[in-house]
Amino acid sequence: MATLNGSPAGLADMQALALTNYGHFTTMVVEDGAVRGLALHLDRLVEDCRTVFGARLDAEWVRECVRRDVGGCEGRLTVRVTVFGPGLDLAAPDREVRPSVLVTTRPAGGVADPLRVQRLVYRRDVPAVKHVALFGQLWMRRRARLAGFDDVLFTGADGLVSEGCTWNIGFVDAAGTVVWPEADVLQGITMRLLRSAHGGHVTAPVTDGLLRSMRAAFATNTAIGVRPVASVDDAVFRTDDPVVTALREAYAGVPLDRL
Repeated sequence: MATLNGSPAGLADMQALALTNYGHFTTMVVEDGAVRGLALHLDRLVEDCRTVFGARLDAEWVRECVRRDVGGCEGRLTVRVTVFGPGLDLAAPDREVRPSVLVTTRPAGGVADPLRVQRLVYRRDVPAVKHVALFGQLWMRRRARLAGFDDVLFTGADGLVSEGCTWNIGFVDAAGTVVWPEADVLQGITMRLLRSAHGGHVTAPVTDGLLRSMRAAFATNTAIGVRPVASVDDAVFRTDDPVVTALREAYAGVPLDRL
């Protein structure tokens, strides 16, 4: 299902997004018409629209578009809200446009097994923006999966850990402190909610040595919540760590906001 500015989306409406692939988005899980961190998702869209298009986006209009699409649905759905400019093309990406709001849905996933990830050197373009240019990320995910891993974990040229393909990574050190990588990353909504709902978090440069000293690791994003990481390359972590369990419980306890 896809709607554009609150109405059914047609093929011609999607052409600019498909051919130019310039825009930004957020992904949220809607549970019986409610969302964890709804205000953070809307704030992200407003801020990224200012960065990507130099335009003002009405957060309440976005909310209304999502509400029209899934506000009355029961159960869990994964909803992606994409903001793009139908008037843009490759020759004139600087053209002033009125951004459009595309809402697409898919079934929400269930509980998944712990991840086994491979480190590869990569830095996303404009890391602070959740943009639609995903080729580089998916190319790296493909490489990792062809090598026998579940997913990819990015590092910088300096070897410092940054983020996963479409998720943030956190670690638990020997003392039980949650450690997030200090790097240019997309500040995920789930990560931000966890830092508010669960205490004892720090940020530090994650070197190979520090990574190998950690007792647990986990991935976070809206679709997966908190998912244990079983291994990074040949470094193995416990997947039943009580701190990771507490993080999952803390996330489950974050109040839902009605659309």
